[in-house]
Amino acid sequence: MFLSLWAVATSVLPIDLNSSNAQLSHKEVKTIEKEHIDPTRSLYEELHLSTILKYEAFEQAMQGYSALNFKNKDIITIIDFTLPSTDKRMYVIDLKNKKLLYHTIVSHGRNSGEKFATAFSNKHGSFQSSLGFYSTAGTYQGGNGYSLRLNGLEEGINDQALARAIVMHGADYCSQDIIRSTGRLGRSYGCPALPRELNKPIINTIKNGTMMFIYAGNKDYLASSKVIKLKPMLPNPTMIAEHQEAPKTEQKAVLN
Repeated sequence: MFLSLWAVATSVLPIDLNSSNAQLSHKEVKTIEKEHIDPTRSLYEELHLSTILKYEAFEQAMQGYSALNFKNKDIITIIDFTLPSTDKRMYVIDLKNKKLLYHTIVSHGRNSGEKFATAFSNKHGSFQSSLGFYSTAGTYQGGNGYSLRLNGLEEGINDQALARAIVMHGADYCSQDIIRSTGRLGRSYGCPALPRELNKPIINTIKNGTMMFIYAGNKDYLASSKVIKLKPMLPNPTMIAEHQEAPKTEQKAVLN
């Protein structure tokens, strides 16, 4: 129910609620007015993310969620590379049931930075992480054990992920022990690597067509991404109020 209303508020817009062709019923308008004027903010608050995840990261993730097609719309993953590798910066969220399922550490590429990821690339051999939106694919057993293929959805930004073998996998260097001994996580060749004990349950939760978004507040990414530029427009409260008054005006005209 929530996801369908969120889709109405974000995907069917802009809507001219003054138009005689407006398709929303009076009940639907009241629902949007009451609960979904800002559905992204409402969901963010219901998930109790304000103390652990930047709103900007969540907002951008939901823009991609609205703009792109995913086989499984119930689960999303957000990685926030503005945080150091010592922090839990990966979030697996169940949108259907409004639950944070996993909140854990995750490694970045060795040439993306030391404690912080600051450099990103789509190039082969860069050993850097790539930002943006991905769709999760199938699993396989590889050199790093149980792994998850990732399809980069943004041309020129991360669309070489499969060819570069950028996958999600477990790694011994992604652990609290490494943080305690070195002051940061170990780094991958560009893959989002997870703690061994969480690798399989997380992969099994997000595999087969869910959204993953890697955020960094990066100006170059924002300038290049065509997804983030598709920011949805939400109904204006004034427009909603005027739309509610419209039936009364039409009724008076008939009575006169």
